[in-house]
Amino acid sequence: MRKKVLTALLLLPAALLFQSSAWAADAIATDSGTTSWMLTSTALVLLMVPGLAMFYGGLVRTKNVIGTMMHSFAAMVIIGVLWPLVGYSLSFGPGILGGFVGWNDNYFMLQGIDETIMPTHIPEYVFAMFQGKFAIITPALIAGAFAERVNFKGYAVFIALWCILVYSPICHWVWASDGFLFNLGAAGAIDFAGGTVVHISSGVTALVAALYLGKRRGYPKNVMHPNNLVMTLIGAGLLWVGWFGFNAGSAIASDLATARALTVTQVAAAAGAFTWMVIEMFQHGKATSLGVASGILAGLVAITPAAGVVQPSGAFALGALAAIFCYSAILLKSKLGYDDSLDAFGVHGVGGIVGALALVFFIRPAWMEAAAEKVGGSWTIWQQLGVQATAVGVTIVYAAVVSFILLFIVEKTIGLRISEDDEMSGLDHSMHGEHGYGLINLN
Repeated sequence: MRKKVLTALLLLPAALLFQSSAWAADAIATDSGTTSWMLTSTALVLLMVPGLAMFYGGLVRTKNVIGTMMHSFAAMVIIGVLWPLVGYSLSFGPGILGGFVGWNDNYFMLQGIDETIMPTHIPEYVFAMFQGKFAIITPALIAGAFAERVNFKGYAVFIALWCILVYSPICHWVWASDGFLFNLGAAGAIDFAGGTVVHISSGVTALVAALYLGKRRGYPKNVMHPNNLVMTLIGAGLLWVGWFGFNAGSAIASDLATARALTVTQVAAAAGAFTWMVIEMFQHGKATSLGVASGILAGLVAITPAAGVVQPSGAFALGALAAIFCYSAILLKSKLGYDDSLDAFGVHGVGGIVGALALVFFIRPAWMEAAAEKVGGSWTIWQQLGVQATAVGVTIVYAAVVSFILLFIVEKTIGLRISEDDEMSGLDHSMHGEHGYGLINLN
């Protein structure tokens, strides 16, 4: 008897531990595989920001390399503070002000999600941080339009206001479960990973900013060569790698949808770069490294909204179409004479519009069947094209109008366009008191 009692006492801690684990499993239904992938995706999207810094930094003149790269890192810092403070709540909280934006007191400083596991079986912290990386890179993309001529303080204030007043509302409309674009038509406006939310909003803002601030001094008469195309290519490579987290991570899963998104991302990027190479070979007799980098980005931007609904053949078509349209937009920029320094609108704005609209012609049949079932009848690609066009149009108009207002306010208060002396000496010296290569004003 004593032996049985002793055995029971010895086994009691193990039994309690087992029962405690069972209770924990019931209370916290976390999928470790999905969580691991989402943690990886979050890191990959963040990696895109220094990748963008290198991409943009290599394209400007030597005297502006640090100043240009700082635009990306400033976004990491400023939006990195704003997002947990109010950005996540404004974007993904329940709709307020007639659905204009979201808000949830529990999302302020993420204080109410400390123990929250989402229906997708990942901690809400992971989802919040994943989405926060999108909020970081979007204003950083805008900086390419006014590179080499913007005041750093003014830029910092502008992107902070832009995140709150432009990015967050659009994000809520498109991605929040009660957003009006999320619920438009049979199954909402399709934007799997940010065609409207990220690329069209930033691209349109970039165009407005370039027009408002005016040309760089000497443009286009003076030749303004990139200072380091090697760095630009490395940046493009990092963006390509990071984009797998950007698109495949947007499945918020680790399953077939994730594999599909990853595959079409690869296909579209390669197709975009290949098409750009072919165009340059026919037009100039040689393919350039900058052309390859631009084609990669064009393909990646176009597949971003479509990554969840098209097959590889559709991805190939979207990548090729984006390269053609983006290449044409850059040529048109030269003819019109406006100074979008690093073609933020030409690649991100145009590529985003092409992807968001053209995807309807390549949608997976199963998606269309599910959409038709939701409305209890039929649903055609033309009806979905109307939904997509509405989302694109709303994004363009809203981003353009509010961005212009913000640019005007910041320019008239803090100052956004730098002085002629500061521009001639370069951002590195005038804005930061540094030199990217330890040399002074090589170009």
